[in-house]
Amino acid sequence: MNASTSLARVVVRQIIEAGITDVVVSPGSRNAPLSLAFNAAAARGLIKIHIRIDERTAAFFALGLIKSTGRPVPVVCTSGTAVANYHPAVLEASHTNSPLLVLTADRPAMLRRTGANQTTEQARIFGKAVRYFADIDGPVFPMDLPLDSLRTGPVHLNLQFDEPLLPDDSTDWLDDITVTVARSMTRTKAGSLKIQGSRGVLVIGHDRGGLSIEEVQAFAKKLNWPVIAEDPLSFPDAVAHASIFLTSMEIRSALIPQVAIVIGRTTLSRSVNSLIKLAPLQCVIDPRMATIDSDRTGDKKFTSIPHLDAQPASEEWVAQWQKYSQRCAKVISEMNGWNEANIAKTISAELPSGSVLFIASSRPIRDIEGFASPRGDIHTYANRGLAGIDGSVSTALGVACGRTASFAVLGDLAFLHDITGLIQREEINCMFIVINNDGGGIFSTLPQRGVSGFEEVFGTPHGLDPAVIASAMGIDSRTVTSIDELKKAMSAPIHGVSVVVAQVPSREANADNLKDIYEKMNSI
Repeated sequence: MNASTSLARVVVRQIIEAGITDVVVSPGSRNAPLSLAFNAAAARGLIKIHIRIDERTAAFFALGLIKSTGRPVPVVCTSGTAVANYHPAVLEASHTNSPLLVLTADRPAMLRRTGANQTTEQARIFGKAVRYFADIDGPVFPMDLPLDSLRTGPVHLNLQFDEPLLPDDSTDWLDDITVTVARSMTRTKAGSLKIQGSRGVLVIGHDRGGLSIEEVQAFAKKLNWPVIAEDPLSFPDAVAHASIFLTSMEIRSALIPQVAIVIGRTTLSRSVNSLIKLAPLQCVIDPRMATIDSDRTGDKKFTSIPHLDAQPASEEWVAQWQKYSQRCAKVISEMNGWNEANIAKTISAELPSGSVLFIASSRPIRDIEGFASPRGDIHTYANRGLAGIDGSVSTALGVACGRTASFAVLGDLAFLHDITGLIQREEINCMFIVINNDGGGIFSTLPQRGVSGFEEVFGTPHGLDPAVIASAMGIDSRTVTSIDELKKAMSAPIHGVSVVVAQVPSREANADNLKDIYEKMNSI
């Protein structure tokens, strides 16, 4: 047996024995030993292979699988530029402590810097974004999979494969494989949190710092303070529309907390972050402070849920929050017409109980944060590590893989940015709702609005129809232009991948609508 085949089989066998169930492979010649070894294992029913021709798409699809299953997922590619295409997803995995196992095929080290085809310096290409790296020469045995490092983030194994790359026909190496039950990473209590005062607020970032919803809900229940949740679809007891009514400086002044406890990162609303900064005492709970956010500031910092010794909120304090929430809800209920705020409100309300929802970065996730009514029966996912729009289609499909039916909400630029994610042949049931305002709508709500060259540099109109593009790729698609049409589309059974394009008014009209809503907060 040649050395490359031996190395590939050792790696694949250890991956299967570790309880890993899925692998994402991109085609290539140099990674043939791995691809063929995984294919042989798949033929035995030992692992499931997902094929993606675009490595960037492949890595984000793997991230979606990780989010959905909670298990590590390997990605396999050939040498050269293929490796570099993993970098965006590796960064996202690093900033969310996601167990992405990157297996890159390489030429032997002796061919580096010699002009050999598809050969570059792949060693440590991802820098500090990975928790562990090894540049592995084919003849080096035995090799142990760095599972402990995977528990806190991505791992990169650069595997040097020399020719010959093709194996013999034997599959005896797959005999007597013992699959271990994948161990979840256990967390110990990170000390005690003792707080004085009855005017506190709990702020929950969208990804909760990787903590489970159950952990956070138990902590919130024991704390018994007003809760601001960037993901209101996961926390039914959250204060509705907080990011909207807190845009009023007068309301923020009336709701200055004595203590603000933040779980994860708060990356969506300036209004919420402004309130947090007003608190004399700020506490942070986020496991990432042990890996990548070591310089995070806070008066008290914890890497896991602490033991709690705190006073419950006073009735007066809770009543104040409920008053502003109810008044804001009344303003929102009076929104009429076809606009992005109303679309977010409708999508959040019309999702069937138990649904799976992926939300892309930029405006969609902020609109759902602000305009959705809290509920606790939706499983939500998003890429909030670095909050990029790249890989949104692929991550959503990874999340949806194996689910009966899923939804994804994206802006038009996020959709176009990852259009190659739709190139796949798996049986995945996911409805994409694309909010099409012909460009970068979020920039119209930021200070850049109105500057010279805004439309060319920030607005970036593309003039494309996402529904036509999806149809050209053989995907069922339709365009809706009213709330009733949107509700009807969402109520239809989900079979396979489909695209519903919500064609909305101009970006400027949406920005004006938001501005009008914010101004109304000053009078409630």
